[in-house]
Amino acid sequence: MVAFDVMETMMRLEPLRARFEDAGLPGEALDTWYARTLRDGMALTATGDFQPFRPVAEGALRAVSFSAGRRAGNAPAVLDDAAVEHVLDGLASLPAHLDVDPALRRLAAADVPAVCLTNGAGATTMAFLDHAGLTDLVDRVIGIEEVRRWKPSAAVYAHAAAATGVPADRLALVAAHAWDCHGAKRAGLVTGWVGRLEGRYGDAFAPPDVTGDDLVQVVDGLLTLDR
Repeated sequence: MVAFDVMETMMRLEPLRARFEDAGLPGEALDTWYARTLRDGMALTATGDFQPFRPVAEGALRAVSFSAGRRAGNAPAVLDDAAVEHVLDGLASLPAHLDVDPALRRLAAADVPAVCLTNGAGATTMAFLDHAGLTDLVDRVIGIEEVRRWKPSAAVYAHAAAATGVPADRLALVAAHAWDCHGAKRAGLVTGWVGRLEGRYGDAFAPPDVTGDDLVQVVDGLLTLDR
């Protein structure tokens, strides 16, 4: 079985920049917002606490808007609820990367099931899959709400194995984030890293079992391991 990370691995965040601009923020604030959201979610996990994706993302977006106003020399202002909702509701209708569909079909042809394992909201992920026409190619979505931890906590990957009934060493995690592959590797999973986001796998992390320039290459590599 192969578990796919969602944001940036399957889902293209780039088009969300337009909604940032609608809210009066620079498009490049998307990158800071996403990094801050991950940081804050991971910090909560590190301290034994938990909040799901949406409230963490909302807080990060308001903080980013405050900082953006200050850097621009304007009176710092925090986005109102309507603007925050407009930005974050856009996640459900974002497109998939072009290699997602063929990679999932490769797995289906090999009778290897696929699931999603995401730090994002489960309902938003389901809406994204439906919008992208991928629902029939994914068996289920496993969200952090189920385990009340953010990746890369080992508990998330262990939960994925338990929830699917697959031994950890027979479950592969595919991600565009080296930190995600590292967490999965340390939890005993097989790992596949796609290089489209980071370009080079970070030397600080445990190396993945498979790497590729796109998801089809990663899936083909994982299928070769399985033989």
